[in-house]
Amino acid sequence: MYDSTALHPGGLKPAGSILRSTHPELVVSKQKLRRAEVIELVREKRETANQTLGFASRPFVLCGLPVKRPRPGTLLHERRNGRFLLQVTGHPSYGLPWGQDRLVPLYLATLAVRQRSETITFDSAAEMLDTFGMQQGGSQYRRLIEAFQRVFGATIFFGTNTQVKAPVFHQVRFNFMSEARIWYGRNLDQPNLPGDCRNMIVLTPEFYQEVTSHPIPTDLQAAKALSCAPAALDLFTWLSYRCFIAKGEERIPLFGDLGLVSQLGSGEYRRPRKFRECLESWLDLVKALWPSCPARISSDGMRLVLTPAAAMGVPGGDHDCA
Repeated sequence: MYDSTALHPGGLKPAGSILRSTHPELVVSKQKLRRAEVIELVREKRETANQTLGFASRPFVLCGLPVKRPRPGTLLHERRNGRFLLQVTGHPSYGLPWGQDRLVPLYLATLAVRQRSETITFDSAAEMLDTFGMQQGGSQYRRLIEAFQRVFGATIFFGTNTQVKAPVFHQVRFNFMSEARIWYGRNLDQPNLPGDCRNMIVLTPEFYQEVTSHPIPTDLQAAKALSCAPAALDLFTWLSYRCFIAKGEERIPLFGDLGLVSQLGSGEYRRPRKFRECLESWLDLVKALWPSCPARISSDGMRLVLTPAAAMGVPGGDHDCA
């Protein structure tokens, strides 16, 4: 029992503060409530095959961008996935894309596939913030512009070499955009810009060709739910793709040159025990959105075991890049 008339210097103690001090396990933040609502929406749409279809680009499904902010001065990020190699070089003035910046290529790829044009347009910066569940305000707009600057300034190297009937070596180097014009302001009631002040992004021919040649379907509502958990978002997108193309049970090693730790944007987790713990937590988030996800960590803790499944309730996309 507690005294509901207990005083503090400002008068009666607020009920919320009393509850937090006596029964913290019963307190749910607004952020957690919003996340629970989004998770429920994702699961409902999955059950009714009414998901919001987006498209991811192949290099960033097979290999992730940095999850955490790189150390100052770090301008090269490298990930490997079998015969695939991804290298991202950041601009000296802006640095490497990281964290939630991975939403920008996802948004660009989705618009490119939908609009079928290297020049893509959208109504407002608020549209992108809303797409991925980001709060609308001055600080978030600045954060969005900084993300676009890091992505705009990045140079991508994506290559592969393999032995089939003869040695094959294929690689491409590209930037995401050749031009970007994004208007943003505080007038949230004005979704459309006046006159010819259009939000416009011109994709480079190389990135547009990559996206339209290998569009990989993904669930935009799931991306929205995982926007604040970039490593879990990488795992969700990667599992959606790998489960779709799987022909039977697959056992992916967690460690080593061909391990999952070398593919996701999580190279800072070098200790096996730490990576396994993180992978378990990311997998829990994925299964909250995708309860039937057929992936588990093996009993010896050395492999991720998965079986064929469809993460999206709609067909589409090119899945021949494994």
